[in-house]
Amino acid sequence: MAAGFKTADPLEYHRSFLKENCRPDGRELGEFRTTTLNIGSISTADGSALVKIGNTTVMCGIKAELTNPPVDAPTKGYIVPNVDLPPLCSSRFRPGPPAEEAQAASQFIADVIKSSDVIKAEDLCIEKGKLCWVLYCDLMCLDYDGNLLDVCLIALLAALRNTRLPEVTVGKETSTPKVNLEKRRGLRVNRCPLGATFAVFDNSVVIVDPTVEEESLSTATLTVVTDQDERLYAVHKPGGTSMSGEKLQDCINRTSTRHRELSKLIDRVLQGSKTPE
Repeated sequence: MAAGFKTADPLEYHRSFLKENCRPDGRELGEFRTTTLNIGSISTADGSALVKIGNTTVMCGIKAELTNPPVDAPTKGYIVPNVDLPPLCSSRFRPGPPAEEAQAASQFIADVIKSSDVIKAEDLCIEKGKLCWVLYCDLMCLDYDGNLLDVCLIALLAALRNTRLPEVTVGKETSTPKVNLEKRRGLRVNRCPLGATFAVFDNSVVIVDPTVEEESLSTATLTVVTDQDERLYAVHKPGGTSMSGEKLQDCINRTSTRHRELSKLIDRVLQGSKTPE
């Protein structure tokens, strides 16, 4: 009977749970799904992380390459994020060019990297005007069940903190770079931007960490990004109904609490799998 009700009128089915301050999967309105993290999952990458929130799973691999600094910024390197939503992660995605959702997610990650200064571009410069690092951050979704942006941010930050770059020296006479793969160093991660995503039902009920079904039935979604000092870096709301200042502030406060929980998880996993310098 319940399965038929859910199929016939999924929105009313969810409303029947929300009225009781719970959700179909048994969670309370403000309860996040279980979050798991694995570091160094890709041996061929310079840094990697696998993150899972509920069923949503994202793998982040970071590959560093040498290149020339920008002409207008000779003392800076690059960070290039890319979010991939292949057909294997969900039947909603098809083979071919990147889906609009993947492009929007990539731009969101790029904006957070730039606004938070998570890695200073100057730290990626090896020799002014001649040589710098470009970090390709590939985020592939393996299983899509909502709340993609939160998972991508955790995977990106954990992978950056797991990254080890080889020592590079530039010959004074030949200007030829020499790469020492035996000697590596970690990146200096300045800020720790992490997010929390919310969904709004009927313009009033706010839930955290929505599943893909909850996202599709909601009247709006909102992703808030803060760092370890509770600095606000992004309030991403792609359309939908408006939110009151009070509800928005409550979401920001919840994000700060969520940030502390995620930071402890990342620190614990990194400490448990340290890579020799």
